[in-house]
Amino acid sequence: MKKELENIANSAARAARELSVASTGKKDLALKKMSAALRSNAAKILSANEKDIKTAIKKGLSKALIDRLTLNKKRIDGMCEGLETVTLLPDPVGEAIEEWTRPNGLKIKKVRVPIGTIAIIYEARPNVTVDAAGLCLKAGNAVVLRGGSDAINSNSAIAEVISDSASEAGLPRGSVGFIKSTDRSDVKKLLGLKKYIDCVIPRGGAGLINMVVENSKIPVIETGVGNCHAYVEASADLKMAEEVVFNAKVQRPSVCNAIETLLVDEAIANTFLPKMIGRLKAAGVEIRGCERTRAIDKSVKTATEKDWYAEYLDLVLAVKVVKGIDEAIDHITKYGSRHSETILTSDKEKAEHFTSMLDSAALYVNASTRFTDGGEFGFGAEIGISTQKLHARGPMGLNELTTYKYIVHGSGQVRT
Repeated sequence: MKKELENIANSAARAARELSVASTGKKDLALKKMSAALRSNAAKILSANEKDIKTAIKKGLSKALIDRLTLNKKRIDGMCEGLETVTLLPDPVGEAIEEWTRPNGLKIKKVRVPIGTIAIIYEARPNVTVDAAGLCLKAGNAVVLRGGSDAINSNSAIAEVISDSASEAGLPRGSVGFIKSTDRSDVKKLLGLKKYIDCVIPRGGAGLINMVVENSKIPVIETGVGNCHAYVEASADLKMAEEVVFNAKVQRPSVCNAIETLLVDEAIANTFLPKMIGRLKAAGVEIRGCERTRAIDKSVKTATEKDWYAEYLDLVLAVKVVKGIDEAIDHITKYGSRHSETILTSDKEKAEHFTSMLDSAALYVNASTRFTDGGEFGFGAEIGISTQKLHARGPMGLNELTTYKYIVHGSGQVRT
């Protein structure tokens, strides 16, 4: 299998050289053809997805994970719309980031260029196959895709459709590479192909991300686990807070930007929590709370230390009553994953204190964390949500899939 992996990576590296100078028009045409082909092949893709869902049910995967895996016409349309939106975005390649002239007459230009060949290693979300390919291609990169075994049929069908479409549009063969092997040992082999691959981006749970970071010989952009928090501060509009918290937990609990912990100021806990807990439980959410939360509602399960660190990706929520904003900030700093946090408050100073003191990639005031998403940020789609500090943070769009080089023009200058 290693030889096959090398062939895919080598083809992608060769394609990347052509893609780096491909015109915006050619890249946009490829994305439009990919979108049209996904729509015309929807029945084939849904049939493949049905096989994955049946297998997932037999394996006993949770409802939340099956939801992430499931495709339907609306979700395929969403993938297509994402590609179409990316065609409308400015092409970052060739953008002059900065220009200046030195006293000796040298003219220096800092220019945005593609990263090169990017490997995306991801789990059971077939839409990633499309989002990753579309963004990488628009930014002039070749992409090597390796999805999880739970979505192998769906991903294979999608990858075949978009790869063929890209080639028909004039992009080089190998621009979209797909690894069909579901053997986990092959991921480690892929992570050693530094000769061909310039960057690896893992998308998935903590286990996958840690494995990639620990085993890769290739630079990694770490997309993080989403242990996200909502803090309801004492001055909050409680009706608005209830709506935001409910949306952030229930609207789609299986994704990384859903909240996993609710922090409530002690001054309003007795007023806010009974109704909030009742509404969440009616929606099927299991509540695990601190002792002060359990004193308000005895049906709440006891939260353990492990719960404060948890990314449930399910209808489970940890709840803690805190003494004030500083205790909330301390809790998030200790247990959070630096992904997304929100404060519900009417106090502008408290809002600024919250956003200044926390170091998460996305911080919200009076809004749901569910907006941490490339599409919602206007990027068309996203390659992932980075929680690291170097190069890229938060939803990663086209600019985050580029690097830069310096082009220097002179008139015979020599250094003395």
